[in-house]
Amino acid sequence: MSSSEPELGLGTVVQVADGRVNLLYPATGEVRMYAIESAPLQRVQFEAGEEVENHEGKRRIIESVCEEDGVLTYCGNGWELPEAHLSDRISFHGPEERLRGRHFDDADVFALRRRALEMTHRSRQSPTRGFIGGRIDLIPHQLYVAHEVCTRLAPRVLLSDELGLGKTIEAGLVIHRQLVTGCVSRVLILVPETLLHQWLVEMLRKFNLWMNIFDEERCAAIEASDPELNPFLDDQLILCSLDFFAAHPERAEQARKAGWDLLVVDEAHHLEWSEDHVSREYELVETLGQEAEGLLLLTATPEQLGPESHFARLRL
Repeated sequence: MSSSEPELGLGTVVQVADGRVNLLYPATGEVRMYAIESAPLQRVQFEAGEEVENHEGKRRIIESVCEEDGVLTYCGNGWELPEAHLSDRISFHGPEERLRGRHFDDADVFALRRRALEMTHRSRQSPTRGFIGGRIDLIPHQLYVAHEVCTRLAPRVLLSDELGLGKTIEAGLVIHRQLVTGCVSRVLILVPETLLHQWLVEMLRKFNLWMNIFDEERCAAIEASDPELNPFLDDQLILCSLDFFAAHPERAEQARKAGWDLLVVDEAHHLEWSEDHVSREYELVETLGQEAEGLLLLTATPEQLGPESHFARLRL
């Protein structure tokens, strides 16, 4: 059995030559080649009183173990089971199974695994987790804003830095941090039609986030393969234009039903609201925002359409 891949089950040695050993794992059909000196292999052995299973799935309790020419045979009352006939699907993947099967690691291997887990734990507890690794030159205020947003449970904020101060960077940091830490898994970004590809490139190049642009053609293609499927359940990170939803209300309804952990809206100053008139874009974001746990609105000119629209956005 391979200690590095116990899920493969029992293996059978098929060839030993030139300092290498080839094993076939019948349960999975996999073939592995190992260097004899460093092969991560352990022989599976059972003792009297333990239960074994043969290829047919029959289980028996061992009464005695015989060895002849290095080959083990498990014996009981009126039956014998050569080790080559043990079930291929026997596995010692879990800790209890490994303990019962006496599959122990060397102390050095245990120490290495423990160090790796400790380092992983420290990495996951780092306050900079999700903020580093991007291809960006961070400005202090961007890191501050992103950190403040991410400390909130299901943040709903309006980012209104002046033009050129990096609102897209801040949004990317928030999205990346939330995804890395597992706070969110489904993200919908709504932008003007002219900014679709700019956002696609920015998220991929700077944060290695592959957003999927959804338009009518993409939705129709998904429905063609499965008419019952909500197209917006086909991907987790989706980029759309508000114009697309305004022109296709049925798609907006599908997006609402899909559910989102985080909704991001760029150029949010176009969301107009007044007592006399509510824009279609505002209604769309309001509807989608009610179904989303978190909401990020981005705009450099929050009062462009007046304070009434500005405070209406803050209500979202």
